[in-house]
Amino acid sequence: MRLDIWRTAKQSDQGVDRISDMKLPVTTEGPGVKRRVIVLGASAGVIFICLYVFLPSIAGVDETWAQISEGNPRWLLTALAFEALSFLSYTAFFRLAISATEVQIDWRASYRITMAGVVATRVLAIAGAGGIALTIWALQKGGMKARQIATSMATFYVVLYGIYMACLAGFGFGLASGLFAGPAPAGLTVAPAIFGGLVITAALVIGWISPGLEHRPGSQSEAKRTRVRRALSTAAATVSSGVRGGVALLRAPSVGLLGAVGWWAFDIAVLWVCLKAFGANPGGAVIVMAYFVGMAANVLPVPGGIGAVDGGIVAALVGFGVPAGTALVGVLSYRAVAFWLPIVPGVHAYLQLLRSPRQDDP
Repeated sequence: MRLDIWRTAKQSDQGVDRISDMKLPVTTEGPGVKRRVIVLGASAGVIFICLYVFLPSIAGVDETWAQISEGNPRWLLTALAFEALSFLSYTAFFRLAISATEVQIDWRASYRITMAGVVATRVLAIAGAGGIALTIWALQKGGMKARQIATSMATFYVVLYGIYMACLAGFGFGLASGLFAGPAPAGLTVAPAIFGGLVITAALVIGWISPGLEHRPGSQSEAKRTRVRRALSTAAATVSSGVRGGVALLRAPSVGLLGAVGWWAFDIAVLWVCLKAFGANPGGAVIVMAYFVGMAANVLPVPGGIGAVDGGIVAALVGFGVPAGTALVGVLSYRAVAFWLPIVPGVHAYLQLLRSPRQDDP
């Protein structure tokens, strides 16, 4: 299968590129693509059945799970609204991060890339690698230069996951110190808080010293060490670029910057609504910590963290004192809204990209 994205861009008087749309004509050769789609669909179906049919039975929470049919529809509608706001925030911040490189991208292209990236992240690769690869590929084929892509993507992810680490540190220490109400087991508060603080500190230090790392000479007789040093220098330069980009965004605040916070906040709100629908309300700080601690399971070798993230959030909630049955059905409801439902518009966005007519650069 060959995918080509052709940009419909015009050079403005100020020398700024505008990506107004992404065009992806596609040609398929052989049944390989269909086979991959069928395998992925079948795998997702099996995992879905295991999570939502067999797991509740094994855990002995059939009665609790049955409550979903008796729930007030307003909770599901509220969860859907929060999830829509989460993805709207994600799209807005993505558009801002790209625009920071003096390349303008419209809402339609931003929506298609981010939603298609959701599908790639959740069914094609691990720890978000699929979404990152698809996004870089789309932007490159759309006409962006490699340096612009690297700068914008570094800024995008450093800011997003900087918020992640800041929440781990802030809410973890807040619960441990009694600033926030709720139970505070050290393994779910102090340890994650220290980790988040160390990651933030490391990013800031790397951002400060990376120019020195980039220019350190390497001996030809130490080829292996030179390669390692070069890889570390590249990673340091990427983090440094993201840190500088994030600082630049903070110095020129925009409404789009709120999207970075909204992406996390509204998704956490979905978890809160789903737990509340089953009678659990452990407190805002507890929900935030359980969410972020559980999300760490995304790094495990499981596509999209399917099963691992569910179990991670459930385990964290139980550790904070939420009954196991309530935590399980609440998290599975959350994942049904936050993980599974967005795949449908994500696939639709991807197909829109694929079916867009090819247009050569003027």
